[in-house]
Amino acid sequence: MRYLAFLIVFINFNWIAGQVFDVENIKLSGDIDKRINLVILSDGYQASELAQFKSDAISFMNSMFSQSPFSEYADYFNVYIIKVPSNESGADHPGTATDVSEPASPLQTRDTYLNATFDSFGYHRLLYYEIDGNSANNTKAKIYTVLANNFPEYDQALILVNSTVYGGSGGEFPMASRGSSSGVSADEIAIHELGHSMFNLKDEYYPGDALAAEAINMTQETNTSLVKWKNWIGSNNIGIFPYGTTGNAASWNRPHQNCKMRYLGFPFCSVCKEGMVEKIHDLVPAIDSFTPVSNSIDSPTFPIDFQLNLINPIPNTLESVWTLNIVEFATDTDYISITENDLNSGMNTLTAVVTDNTSLLRVDNHDTLHVYTVTWNINNTPLGINDITSEINNFKIALYPNPTKDYITISIENTLNQNLRMDLVSLEGRSVRNVSILNSETQQIDLNLLSEGIYIANFYANQIKIASKKIVKY
Repeated sequence: MRYLAFLIVFINFNWIAGQVFDVENIKLSGDIDKRINLVILSDGYQASELAQFKSDAISFMNSMFSQSPFSEYADYFNVYIIKVPSNESGADHPGTATDVSEPASPLQTRDTYLNATFDSFGYHRLLYYEIDGNSANNTKAKIYTVLANNFPEYDQALILVNSTVYGGSGGEFPMASRGSSSGVSADEIAIHELGHSMFNLKDEYYPGDALAAEAINMTQETNTSLVKWKNWIGSNNIGIFPYGTTGNAASWNRPHQNCKMRYLGFPFCSVCKEGMVEKIHDLVPAIDSFTPVSNSIDSPTFPIDFQLNLINPIPNTLESVWTLNIVEFATDTDYISITENDLNSGMNTLTAVVTDNTSLLRVDNHDTLHVYTVTWNINNTPLGINDITSEINNFKIALYPNPTKDYITISIENTLNQNLRMDLVSLEGRSVRNVSILNSETQQIDLNLLSEGIYIANFYANQIKIASKKIVKY
């Protein structure tokens, strides 16, 4: 997505002069191509105030990573700042808001690089780049250009404004001041808005008819066995709560009454956290690197060491299963050694399967599974190891609806374009369906002839079981 945005910038906004600013890393967890890169831009900070901007950005970052699920997945993120100097300090206060008696703040106009403006769209606390959407088009192009010229690898960007007045806004580039109101920091605005821009969460106050839609945390479903957050019903105060009592709001439901997506200063609810972790898994595989890589060992001798370098959540919830020639060899370890006696003559296959068993996901009733694998092919000859080749694969397996009455839909995506085999097994251990699932295709499996009950769907890649999921047939 970010590269498409840059293509649009270069084609449509190439008249904007590129400018290079000072970029600094304030949190480095790993390589930029193996982490989510959050970039914070300054606005309303003069060149002499950029040290204050760095301090404010670190304060925001610390606030963000003190909250779940950012705290658990902190090592999946890098954070960078782009020090964009402004000619003047602060933000515009035009005094045009209609939701307060103006002037609610001293009227002022400030010459800032990204035109941070309070009273946007008629709301006093709405701090945005320009006064409204039409005026913001050129500034948005300017933001794209700053990112393209200074950090094109960004995954998400936000803007921190040098104002002690509480305010902020959402959209593609969330914006927040460094102010506070009634004990709530404007950091909370940016964190809430990241819920929208990075994780596709909906507001849990009624956002209006135009923005109401089916989403991770918004639905018109009222059946507790069918609602998309059924796996959390009855836990952590999750339920099905209408947005309102009249009109369209009454037909839409949220999962919690006090989530950050409704009230600032509260934690994200379990449903939102699950959706956020799902997106993190989409963006960053749990396997950072591994050894050996193909043909990296010259004339290997026994024992041969194999290692996974994982990006561990805090606390670590990753689980690993190692199989050698389809037989389980080790579990929950990042490192193993293979001796000559462990290998057959000829080609041997060693596979490590890594999954995240975090309690923030309830996998049995959750649509999607993420699985990460490394496979080594070891050619063992009478003269010793001839060669070792390796490959890494990332699987995304979606299975829905669950529970189901008649059909189950399955889709898989993986980086190596492998097909999977699904073996559906009864609780008695009897295989009742065996289906080949093609990569990048959606298949519907007919379960009408099966009795009601619980079944286990086992997924195999090259005869190695990589995932299991419970299916309820009613």
